[in-house]
Amino acid sequence: MQLTFQDIADTRVIVVGDNRIDAAIAISFKDRMRELTETGPNRILVDMTCVDFIDSSGLGAIVAAMKQVADSKSLELANLSSTVKKVFRLTRMDTVFAIHPSIDAAIGGGIANAG
Repeated sequence: MQLTFQDIADTRVIVVGDNRIDAAIAISFKDRMRELTETGPNRILVDMTCVDFIDSSGLGAIVAAMKQVADSKSLELANLSSTVKKVFRLTRMDTVFAIHPSIDAAIGGGIANAG
């Protein structure tokens, strides 16, 4: 599981370097997200540009990552592929997460729900 981060202004951008978030990496994803979200800015933006597949375990890991951040923080998503957007839409998780079309749009204030 490869997760890297960069703090930009008031946002911690976490980049998922793997092309899949599935059962094989769900636990390590959740654990690494906990490490990266415990400190730093209150706004967390997960860049999913590389992710082209997500299964129910991966979706569960993303939801768990959101639940484990402090109440004072937000976890948002950006750059979802069409396949990943479809999973979020079918599970109605697109109504739970703020989903941005790009990092630039998110940091510049633009927001668009997957749909």
